[in-house]
Amino acid sequence: MTGAELRRAAAAARELLASVPDGSARVPAMDDDVAGVTAHVTGCLIWYAQDLAVGPEGADGFTLGRRPEAALPELVRQQAAAAEVLARTVEGAAPGDRGRHDWGRPDASGFAAMGAAELLLHTADVAAALDLSWRPPADLADAVVVRLFPWAPSDTEPVATLLWATGRADLPGHEPVTSWRWHCSPLEEWDGTRAG
Repeated sequence: MTGAELRRAAAAARELLASVPDGSARVPAMDDDVAGVTAHVTGCLIWYAQDLAVGPEGADGFTLGRRPEAALPELVRQQAAAAEVLARTVEGAAPGDRGRHDWGRPDASGFAAMGAAELLLHTADVAAALDLSWRPPADLADAVVVRLFPWAPSDTEPVATLLWATGRADLPGHEPVTSWRWHCSPLEEWDGTRAG
């Protein structure tokens, strides 16, 4: 995946979040409110950019947090900025650059895919909690599934497959996912088994 795909995921998330009038609405899937979920995604994007830039050894000398008084529109702008930072970091990475994640040693495409997954999945969580009509763009969901969940079926609808792979929905003909992980290291390093 690329910085351009990450930007598209960020734009899709921003479009939905801009329609939410109040950041205090609860999102049960995340045990948080909309503002908190938005801040969570922003933190992930910033950490992913740093983790790619610093390399496999990582750096954990500080924490990120939102200001309690920050309103949802400000948090949405911050999320868009964080996505742009990650997209530029992905685009500036050398082909062999690797970072660190609890589940692997991602390359730039892995970080782009994880960032897009955070944006698409948590925006879907918000939409479901608020009963809003929104689904991740199918081509982006497919790109995330192909990059992060290589064991997932390839003959099913992409959004449904992404939601299934992350334990958010059932997929007809497939066992429910109750525990999941993604494969963020380069695909050529996948050992052929399902993580989770």
